Amino acid sequence: MSTDSVILQEEQEARHQLDEIIRICPRCQSPDDYRLVMKAYEIAMDAHKGVRRKSGELYILHPLAVARIVAEEIGLGATGICAAILHDVVEDTDYTVDDIQTIFGEKIAAIVDGLTKLEGAFDQTQSRQAENFRKLLLTMVEDVRVILIKLADRLHNMRTLDSMPEHKKLKIAGETLFIYAPLAHRLGLYSMKSELEDLSLKYEHPTIYKDISDKLKEYQIRNDHLLTRFALPIIDRLKNEGYEFDIKGRPKSVFSIWNKMQKKQIPFDEIYDLLALRIVFKPKMVIPEKTQCWSIYSVITDIYKPKPDRLRDWVSVPKANGYEALHATFMGPDGKWVEIQIRSERMDEIAERGFAAHWKYKGNQDKESELDNWLKRIREVLENPDSDSLEFLDDFKLNLFSAEMMIFTPKGDVKILPKGATTLDLAFEIHTNIGYKCIGAKVNYKLVPLSHELKSGDQVEILTSEKQAPKYEWLNYVTTAKAKTRIKEAFKKERKIIVHRGEKMLQESLNQKKLTINAKILKKLQNFYNLPNKEELYFKIGKSVIRLDNLQKILSDKTSNKWVRYWRLSFGNKDAQKNNTGKKGEGTSKLTQMVVSDEMDEEQYLIAPCCNPIPGDDVVGYIEDGGKLILHSRKCPMAIRLMSSHGNRIVSASWESHKILSFLAVINLSGIDQIGIVSKITKVISDDQNVNMRSIHFDSHDGIFEGIIYLYIHNTEDLNNLIFNISKIKGVYNVTRQERITSG
Repeated sequence: MSTDSVILQEEQEARHQLDEIIRICPRCQSPDDYRLVMKAYEIAMDAHKGVRRKSGELYILHPLAVARIVAEEIGLGATGICAAILHDVVEDTDYTVDDIQTIFGEKIAAIVDGLTKLEGAFDQTQSRQAENFRKLLLTMVEDVRVILIKLADRLHNMRTLDSMPEHKKLKIAGETLFIYAPLAHRLGLYSMKSELEDLSLKYEHPTIYKDISDKLKEYQIRNDHLLTRFALPIIDRLKNEGYEFDIKGRPKSVFSIWNKMQKKQIPFDEIYDLLALRIVFKPKMVIPEKTQCWSIYSVITDIYKPKPDRLRDWVSVPKANGYEALHATFMGPDGKWVEIQIRSERMDEIAERGFAAHWKYKGNQDKESELDNWLKRIREVLENPDSDSLEFLDDFKLNLFSAEMMIFTPKGDVKILPKGATTLDLAFEIHTNIGYKCIGAKVNYKLVPLSHELKSGDQVEILTSEKQAPKYEWLNYVTTAKAKTRIKEAFKKERKIIVHRGEKMLQESLNQKKLTINAKILKKLQNFYNLPNKEELYFKIGKSVIRLDNLQKILSDKTSNKWVRYWRLSFGNKDAQKNNTGKKGEGTSKLTQMVVSDEMDEEQYLIAPCCNPIPGDDVVGYIEDGGKLILHSRKCPMAIRLMSSHGNRIVSASWESHKILSFLAVINLSGIDQIGIVSKITKVISDDQNVNMRSIHFDSHDGIFEGIIYLYIHNTEDLNNLIFNISKIKGVYNVTRQERITSG
């Protein structure tokens, strides 16, 4: 087939995609809206003419795919679809935001501008990803469609990630898991959130993803008849009660299964809520939807016994993102637990499409006000212009994605706070002046300090005093961005003076040693005192919290991971990655891949102490300021954070065979205490030629033993073999690897 005919065929495919988008969108049927969408398509088609994605397809198919997601899966109208079609035009072509405004008006131009990455120089110590995200949120505060289109853009990028080089896959997957999947969840887009999480897992841990996917498919095929047997009596009863409803299986996402396996340290076979059904009913007129949810629940309890601690009532008090449903778990056939979600059609649409669906239900003002409150909280986070972009990203993540709790005031008003919030957080949530004057609180009529961590359902009365003044150590008592920002504001001027004094004191101490302040010295001091940045270091020196008596000892300390100095990095596939600069992309380091080998050489990298990866683990490399490579486990929270904020410093990494050196690993085990159990375990370890035991500790109580064993091993294969052999010992019920190692 000739090149011209291929291009013609692709352009016909693009036009077909556009026709599908218009067909799907009920709000694109009017002549004006149709003309608007057509104009956006023609301009985008012309602007991207001749450009192809890394996968080889015409570039225009990407914005069209994003527009389809926006129309079909989120439910936006003509304005949102136009902005989605045009979302890369300003970033990648000669068109400007002013051009878009002239042709399409202010609203579409503002959305496209919000979707366009930052151009030009800024402080290179900042994270470009975090700065871009901040700009995105600034525009989102004015129009929530910005973030909805961005999520659709990210979803399509994740669906087509195969064509990207490995280090780019890691960067995009880490950023997706850290920011965009939680954001989709926060906006109530549950289907999108699950798919983003699954795709992130697929590219960060391909082996784990495939293993769980295969097990899940096999499990569903094996237990499909159980769900059918479980559902039939419910269907008969609900029909007899006069309900119109749809009942179907709700597949568990691969990521949620993996997450549960990690958190609870259990294998796939021990997850008990893999079987799930969803009942979506058409509401009967007059009777409130909430009442009908509980009626359906009551019908099911007449047939099956519920699990009391697994009842989740989000119909009485919906989640802050508008999610409403009743979740309950019942004992089904053959001793299997089955989870059931009960929703009305309205609740189901909101659960799938999130806040975008609320525009259809404008009579329900409470839900829209929850979105307004959330956007207001974003404004408060964005209000602090002096904050470091990464600090901002962490604050945003902590406050706006975390699980929430309801706190009651003495008058019965409800305040929503993130889990982990304290009485001082609540004081600032009520009003800044109440925060500044807070001296304590009464929680459920009991006196508590400022640092007291609140629990959902607490009734709290804030106590104040006119003599109280804010203290800098309060920053240790608060978690919300609002409280942190207000406390910092109170000390901004004083803090600058102290920081300047601390810098001067450090320079004077270094002058005596004929040294000057530089990045290497600052890094050593920050690491020694475990401080996040140089400003915090100067501040603590200025406040005399840190004394400089032992400066010589800190600077001359050359200790590092005792295994690392024997390792060498060999770099491969250098030509496979090109540094794509220009209008698109932020550039990457020249090194894009590292292979860790057995050969000895000078120190070139460190094994991260936060996760202690060993040969065989999925790992990723991060390039520090000084050029040193830090090796993290891919599932380490710190690695995910680094991938989301400093993706241009991430390199893909892999291990070669390792039989020369040993690495420290720890296993936890438990079981039934019986005579000789410890000697059986130690015999299995001593018989293994590939493992050496460093220390062992066992506790026994009420017929149950718990043990922890420190071992030196070569790689994960040897460790997994040992775990398998120990688990075969009669009386041993649980053997797991502990990935965060403490001294033993």
